[in-house]
Amino acid sequence: MCQAFSCLVTKSGKVYWQAGIDSHDRLQSKFVEKDKELKDDKLPPDKTFARIEISPDNKDYIKPDRWSYHVDEKVKPKWLNQSYEKPCWVAFKKWYKKVYSQIDLKELQSSVNPFTINPPQKITSKHKKLLKEWASVRESLEASIWASVETSKWASVWASVRSSVKERDFVWASRWESLEASVWASVWDSVWVPLRASVGSFVRDSVGDDVNNYMWVYLDASVKDITGAYISSLFPKIKNWKYVDKQKPPFNKIGGNPFRSAITLWKMGLVPSYDSYSQVWRLHGGKDARILFEIKKSDLEKI
Repeated sequence: MCQAFSCLVTKSGKVYWQAGIDSHDRLQSKFVEKDKELKDDKLPPDKTFARIEISPDNKDYIKPDRWSYHVDEKVKPKWLNQSYEKPCWVAFKKWYKKVYSQIDLKELQSSVNPFTINPPQKITSKHKKLLKEWASVRESLEASIWASVETSKWASVWASVRSSVKERDFVWASRWESLEASVWASVWDSVWVPLRASVGSFVRDSVGDDVNNYMWVYLDASVKDITGAYISSLFPKIKNWKYVDKQKPPFNKIGGNPFRSAITLWKMGLVPSYDSYSQVWRLHGGKDARILFEIKKSDLEKI
């Protein structure tokens, strides 16, 4: 399987790569018209290009240890010697700067389950206003919060993007490139799994197993959405947010990241959930994900 960083090096010493594309076949298709040496018309070991990978030895793109050069060919081209490594490393450094400059690695490496943060002892008007803003943002984007976060990530870094606004589960259905998969896996393991488990346990303890699965249908989407909002904070250089119209409310009053309210609540140890069946918003907090505040949607809109 192709890994980031992937590139093609030709017999003439030219290196072809693109941030967001790990597949050597896709790179070849993209650049073959620019360079005849990329035509796959000669049998090994006489072919005029080679598939190269530079990847972390520990396979961890979030906390890489040492990056190593690899030739991804069953039969190594006879012309490929050590001198071709240098231009590949030069290309790798450009790729690394281009990709990693877009990610808040410090935040990503320290991602925590918000239920491990001590929540406020009292829910104030400040928290309620943040919840109101988040509810308004979520309603305005309907099912497209994940789509907004995903498609707003720098397009040349993340290549696999679904175009459907309504398709919430595209984030799992698309084939993720290796670095993007590492970002998601890191957040999934440290945040989403325990977050979902905590809220799920609260629902089960509150209403019992008989209606737990039924109620979770109405809560699960909102918990997914706040996770998506938090992921957006890992990409601080995004300027243009897909599906967000800054000329219309509520976004015309929100500067920067349109999901700022959810991110702020998250870092306060407060997790919003929305029961679409009873139309009630709640703020959960603490290790047991207890309800710290709840309000009808209609009443929240009046705040």
